Amino acid sequence: MNPIGPFAPRSSDADAPAPGAIPGLRGAPVRTPVRSGGPSGGPALWPAVAGRLLTRQIWIELYGLPGYGATLGGLLSGGAATTLATSPRDFRPVDAARGKALLSGRFNLAGATLEGDDETPDGSGAGASGFDPWDRPSPTRAFAVDLHAFAWLPDLMHQGDAGAREALRLTLAWADHFSRWSPFAWGPEILSRRVLNLSCAARRMGAVATEAERLRLADTLARQGRQLLRPPGGLAGRAERLIAAAVAGCVLAGPPGARLRNIALGRLAGALKITVGADGGHHSRSPEAALELLLDLLTLDDALSQLSEPTPLAVEEAIGRLTTALRVLTLPDGRLASFQGGGPRDPAVVAAARAHDDDAPAAAPHGGEASGLVGGIRRIGSGLLTIMADVAPPAHGAWGASACAQPLALEIACGRDRLITGCGWTPRAADRQALRLTPAHSTLTLGEQSLGEPLGGKMGELLGPRLIGRALHINVEHREADGAVWLEMEHDGWVGTYGLLHQRRLYLDQRLDELRAEERLHPAAFSNDVVRAIAAPYAVRFHLEPGVQASLARDRRSILLRGHSGRGWWFRTDGPDVAIEPSVHVDDGQTRRSLQVVVRGSARTDAETKIRWKLSPAGAAGDPA
Repeated sequence: MNPIGPFAPRSSDADAPAPGAIPGLRGAPVRTPVRSGGPSGGPALWPAVAGRLLTRQIWIELYGLPGYGATLGGLLSGGAATTLATSPRDFRPVDAARGKALLSGRFNLAGATLEGDDETPDGSGAGASGFDPWDRPSPTRAFAVDLHAFAWLPDLMHQGDAGAREALRLTLAWADHFSRWSPFAWGPEILSRRVLNLSCAARRMGAVATEAERLRLADTLARQGRQLLRPPGGLAGRAERLIAAAVAGCVLAGPPGARLRNIALGRLAGALKITVGADGGHHSRSPEAALELLLDLLTLDDALSQLSEPTPLAVEEAIGRLTTALRVLTLPDGRLASFQGGGPRDPAVVAAARAHDDDAPAAAPHGGEASGLVGGIRRIGSGLLTIMADVAPPAHGAWGASACAQPLALEIACGRDRLITGCGWTPRAADRQALRLTPAHSTLTLGEQSLGEPLGGKMGELLGPRLIGRALHINVEHREADGAVWLEMEHDGWVGTYGLLHQRRLYLDQRLDELRAEERLHPAAFSNDVVRAIAAPYAVRFHLEPGVQASLARDRRSILLRGHSGRGWWFRTDGPDVAIEPSVHVDDGQTRRSLQVVVRGSARTDAETKIRWKLSPAGAAGDPA
């Protein structure tokens, strides 16, 4: 009979742990008691929920009134827009292949495809070139967002006059279906992207339009630009909305454009002061958000220059701070550091945003960019190694809609090979919210738990998927000497559950291109009376970039990593259990397979635990077999 169950004999005193033994360590039960956790909305969010419910219903009722559209046009809003004055430049590179596909009626957006057939919905037989995507269901929500944001428009405009005519047809067809306000198509995030994309293309579209079509085009742009100046929409995203409205004001000629432009520019200074930090970091802490904001500001600067109007000082200063920040946030492979909901982006996009940077300093003495701190992301480096560390708490409130609960996470590039990274979650992967949790980046977890979770359910629908969790406090110490860099980081996220502080110590030998590190778990001074002594299972993860090869050596403590260049790097650790496990990586919203190196063990909650690891170039005399 199985001795486990209600009829099992009671354990004797001899079976009890010896004095000083800790449940969960050798000789104790395998299952370790772990305090249940997981953040929830709670009463603290009730005022925000009540306010959002009330205001959302007000705007739905107000903007849905039959006569509301009249307030966006005509004399009530500064007169009718009839002429297009400028052609602002969108500095983002275009995808010519996608533009060509659009001409044939095939929309490839957000990893999904919607394709026209030989017949239009009305049976007119107009063919694929007359395909109307607006009266058909989108394959995914992400597809619908890009479709209504006109993310396809720059690629289509790259196809010459034929592309401009097709873009005009699709834009006027959108206006036929969605000229009245609706919560999705006229939502502030989608609306701001659509207005910016439409503003950059409007004048060229007007050149191939009839007089009546040009007037409709100018009118629909003016109405949407004016809507951007009205609620809803909080501080998060306010700068992006005002930039789009100002660009539209530059495109529309005469008093209607001037009025829209002046109002937007008047409000923009305050929004930029909140959105862009003194170090150039975006308030959301996403490097990709900073990149996108810089590209939008460059478009605004170009639009104002075409009108021979001076760029406001606040805009110039924000461009300068964001440009300086990108020097630190760009890794040697030409892509961005991937933290806090920001993806690496294509190197061509990053290069386009940095093309105007004529004041970039020369390379640091040990290669790469100099050390720096931007938006809570610390960079250190040597000739071949570049290390990026997340050393600040995630953004909170509405700014935390793309935040990730991954304190002290690392990204490491060896030469131009990005070896160690995270799962790369971005808002374009909205259906994979689990990749925002602590185990989804290269950091330490206890009990396979997360230090925060995205808000879900009805509250998430109202407030957005903002990150919810207890406040984190992070201490950082950074020192440099001749040929060496020290970076020590510590956070208290595990104190409430396990009473442990996590300290990550990095020592970079710039002469040898060798990184030595120590993970230290130690009890907080005030936690002994709160958390009982147990064995807390830990896992130190190192997610690998897709395509990186990993081979475990015979000593079971060393792993050979090879990036795309083929150069080898040894990862060594003294952790009790080392394994190579499957992982995933999100690339522009699409999930790819990858690997992760995981170091596992148990840590006493009443004592100190250390796990050491090292990353060094392969080919040295002491390499493992």
